[in-house]
Amino acid sequence: MAEGGLQVDRLSRRYGDLVALRELSFEVGAGELFGFVGANGAGKTTTMRIVMGVLAADSGEVRWGGTPVTFETRRRFGYMPEERGLYPKMRILEQLVYLAELHGVAPGAAGRSALAWLERLGLGDRRNDEVQKLSRGNQQRVQLAAALAYEPELLVLDEPFAGLDPVAVDVMSEVLRERAKAGIPVIFSSHQLDIVEQLCDRVGIIQAGRMVVTGTVTELRSSGPHRYWVDAPMAGDDWTAGLGGVTLVRREGSRSLLELADGADEQAVLRTALATGPVREFRRDIPPLSELFRHVVAEARAA
Repeated sequence: MAEGGLQVDRLSRRYGDLVALRELSFEVGAGELFGFVGANGAGKTTTMRIVMGVLAADSGEVRWGGTPVTFETRRRFGYMPEERGLYPKMRILEQLVYLAELHGVAPGAAGRSALAWLERLGLGDRRNDEVQKLSRGNQQRVQLAAALAYEPELLVLDEPFAGLDPVAVDVMSEVLRERAKAGIPVIFSSHQLDIVEQLCDRVGIIQAGRMVVTGTVTELRSSGPHRYWVDAPMAGDDWTAGLGGVTLVRREGSRSLLELADGADEQAVLRTALATGPVREFRRDIPPLSELFRHVVAEARAA
């Protein structure tokens, strides 16, 4: 575990008869962007609330730098809840200063930090507005500023990109990359898997309270089904019929997407395609994270 890293160790949590978390474990190292993804109700928000001390786990432990987290530890964590935790009738800058002071920042420093983050997030000219007068996307930016104003050592963000326009997504992404480059561990959940794929160093997929897979985006995408695109314009519709362990997924004109079972020989596929005439394309199909997510979740449900 890198210094300053977060360790979630075998967390379990029940809500009556509903098991929300089942011995969930993962780590987020210093300077790492960790994408925490799963279907609605998979346990993402419950996990984040336990990390932040909003909920208690039935069993398991959350550690920071190898030491169990305490109230004082959590004062150094920045949290952005999915349901906004802002006072709607309070002025923006006043609210950010107040929240920073609650985390131990001196009034003068709190004011300078809050204003700097509002400027950074494009809301400097709205600093004296009430939160309720902002659009949902701008309230999202204020919520991020609230999590950053006291220079936290860890960022825990629940659906930070929800409701943002493309420009705001770019600003949010840039800020998170900057924080990670400064050595801050960042964990965030999102249903926008294209953003997760572009932004994260590692991803964890949770299903029914269990972590079913973790790894880098490249590792996860490469771990999906072995599929190949083959463009053999002279081949007939049944040219793969004699190939063991090969399934035709779909055809697009002269192109065929084939799925190979474990142990199937892709070179045998290529030789068979070449026997029909010219081959204009033969390449491994690496699916996007969204497709892998559907595959992993479907497998977990079946299991």
